[in-house]
Amino acid sequence: MEYIKGISVYLPNDIVTNEQITAEFPEWSGQKILDKIGVQQRYIAQKNEFTSDMAAQAIRKFFEEYQIDKKDIDYLIVCTQTPDYQLPTTACLVQQMVGFPTSCGALDINQGCSGYIYGLSLAKGLVASGNFKNVLLVTADVYSKLIHPKDKGNISIFGDAATATLISTSGQYRIGNFTMGTDGTGAENLIVRNSAMRYSKTKDTNDMNNFLQMKGGEIFKFVIKYVPSMLFDNMKVNDQNINTIDLFVFHQANTFILEKLRQEMKIPVEKYVLEMLNCGNTVSSSVPIAMKSHSDKYPHKKADILQIAGFGVGYSWGAVCLFKE
Repeated sequence: MEYIKGISVYLPNDIVTNEQITAEFPEWSGQKILDKIGVQQRYIAQKNEFTSDMAAQAIRKFFEEYQIDKKDIDYLIVCTQTPDYQLPTTACLVQQMVGFPTSCGALDINQGCSGYIYGLSLAKGLVASGNFKNVLLVTADVYSKLIHPKDKGNISIFGDAATATLISTSGQYRIGNFTMGTDGTGAENLIVRNSAMRYSKTKDTNDMNNFLQMKGGEIFKFVIKYVPSMLFDNMKVNDQNINTIDLFVFHQANTFILEKLRQEMKIPVEKYVLEMLNCGNTVSSSVPIAMKSHSDKYPHKKADILQIAGFGVGYSWGAVCLFKE
């Protein structure tokens, strides 16, 4: 069997509040941001703080919290869409920064809002193979560095963060069966066009193709079209239903999308986790942050069976059920 052994979270020191955004964009009130997105502040990486730095901080925090010896880690997965470099992989940098043994495998996966689920599926497979016992999955993104300084919408939505999750042969939650999906026809709806080999970044600071572009309406339609059926399919393959699952922890995109999704699926409010008020949409880190934050707030709340899910850029989506041991 394969288990989640623990989760740790790293949030940068700098905070951008709704009031600070309103000072820059007077027509965009803090209350409007809160009502529309469900966020009152977000953590932002410093100018000289990058994905590898945050990933290493999350890992160090994990070792402090769970007293795990770094020599026991035999595989590192870093999920990010904001790598330090085109090459080498950020995972290689992090391996050196935290002092993992050179016998430790290390790779990056380029995945966004579904990245935690995809990373868990890969980690579970590695442990299930019998070749690896302790796989550390790290999510880390600095989306703030992809956003144009005048893009008030995306500035309001996204925050930076990193998390570390250990997948092992024993732990807190047994990892169940996965359900995945992909539809590349949605690639244009959440994209940084000038960012790699096909189109290089230009010198024009006002060229929006150099920055994150998101068509929120199209993302919303995608979520409502694909995600509910995927979630019900995942319940089925795990022999569960809405009544048997204690908590639903989905990608914290924004509260409008999450509430529409909850209503569409008729999930009771008390089973639905919303944990983005103080950190915003942290991309691949949003699910583990929500899990950790909710658990810390409500340690006695029944959470024997969870369904977690991610969905977004790609389009890409995935879900899995977790069973408390």
